[in-house]
Amino acid sequence: MSTRRELIDAVGARYRLGSKTERSSILDEFVAITGYHRKHCIRLLSKPQTPPNERRPNVRYGPAVCEALGTLWEVSDRVCSKRLKVMIPALLPAMLRHGRISDDPSLHAQLVAVSPATIDRLLAPLRLAASKGRRRAAGQSSAVRRAVPIRTFGDWNDPAPGYLEVDFVAHCGPQLAGTFVQTLVLTDVATGWTECVPVLTRDSTLVIDAIDRARVLFPFPMRGVDFDKR
Repeated sequence: MSTRRELIDAVGARYRLGSKTERSSILDEFVAITGYHRKHCIRLLSKPQTPPNERRPNVRYGPAVCEALGTLWEVSDRVCSKRLKVMIPALLPAMLRHGRISDDPSLHAQLVAVSPATIDRLLAPLRLAASKGRRRAAGQSSAVRRAVPIRTFGDWNDPAPGYLEVDFVAHCGPQLAGTFVQTLVLTDVATGWTECVPVLTRDSTLVIDAIDRARVLFPFPMRGVDFDKR
């Protein structure tokens, strides 16, 4: 391939600078050498060759990156990879202060640079272990979820105070078995004002009661809430 490109570059430079008679002679010579169609040769010689885009080398992440990503995923309440990617630069200083991640500049650079798709791939075994190997079966509920539009954290368009993102924090460590307290976290999108209300279970009656208790804690009226789709 490099020899072909060198030949086209060398003959093409002469072809573009030559007179009409010289170009015809050069073209005849080039067709005879390459065996290409005459019109194809004209296209090759009429403009300089551009080098092909070099493929980016695959970046391999070692066990240290996987372990650190697992820690970041856990402390962020197992958010999706797109959210985790945005949160990593803000989480790293705190993780470093508390000794949860080693003080390795190259490790930090890899964590900041890793893409959401790679985070998904690296966290796949951990997520499978956290779910005890269970995978959600497709069914009627999946069809309902596809039919209902979901607004994510990036879809807000400068809302007024009072529109809240709501999520749960489960205080159970890596195990979901048994009974444990959960915290309902309500964050105003516009101001960042956050209130936390403990609940015993995710029972709908208790959740509605917790939202009513949180309503009076905000300095502005509650206009709407968006729950995490998980």
